[in-house]
Amino acid sequence: MPIPFSNPVRLPVLLLAALAMLAFAANSLLCRLALRSGSVDAATFTAVRLLSGAMVLALVVRLRSGGFSRSGDWSSACALFVYAAGFSWAYLQLTAATGALLLFGTVQVTMIAWGLWRGERLRAMQWLGLLAACAGLVAMLLPGLAAPPLLGCLLMLCAGAAWGVYSLRGRGQGDATAVTAGNFWRASVLGLLALLPAWFSPGALHAEPTGWLLALASGALASGLGYAIWYTALRGLNASSAASIQLTVPALAALGAALLLGEPPSLRLALASLVILGGVALVIAGKRRAVP
Repeated sequence: MPIPFSNPVRLPVLLLAALAMLAFAANSLLCRLALRSGSVDAATFTAVRLLSGAMVLALVVRLRSGGFSRSGDWSSACALFVYAAGFSWAYLQLTAATGALLLFGTVQVTMIAWGLWRGERLRAMQWLGLLAACAGLVAMLLPGLAAPPLLGCLLMLCAGAAWGVYSLRGRGQGDATAVTAGNFWRASVLGLLALLPAWFSPGALHAEPTGWLLALASGALASGLGYAIWYTALRGLNASSAASIQLTVPALAALGAALLLGEPPSLRLALASLVILGGVALVIAGKRRAVP
């Protein structure tokens, strides 16, 4: 049975988009909670997340179209795996809010930079926004008493760049949900292969029941259902609106981290958030004005 809202009205679209943003923010919270508590290792979390996400997306495609997806490709799957792995290992060190901000900022900067490489022209306000966003990311890496761990930051930057590449490769590939389902299956194979080296390191792999549940929730709910809902909402959103809505994810992650994980944002994180998200917002606003 097809998923509804093939031609959605505005209110359902906004509700779906809000639900998707909550799911994306929840990914950071679930991953951080699982790895901070030591209830699962990063490799196992990554593999379980990808595999459970693949199963849910396959089910969604099956219910909607009556078949299973063979879409996607191995290059995109590799980018998806790099994102998922970097995301998990980064959260061994980073707070949920810091990780979400670095991830989101890097994704946006990667996609904007690709547009510039392909000849896209920016207005003066957009250049100011891009420079501000880049400066905010660099500021997060500078040493200091409140600086997050450098290795964790670099891993999350790699994850963000990989997700940006994945998003760019997915443009114009038809049914985004079916393509993502196929890529999740391929990436889950890479996730399982990544577990093999750990067999030679006693104690490297471990997972308690809580860790399994958190990884399954991240993969099946926050990733699988989250992406399916988001791609449904995208049918009723233009590019600028979709990009603007994603500005809420780091804020939602920071709020959830403070309320649920006891990780209040630092002054450094708050200032960096204003600079990075404000810079991205300027770029998006410039694109919106350029549309006739």
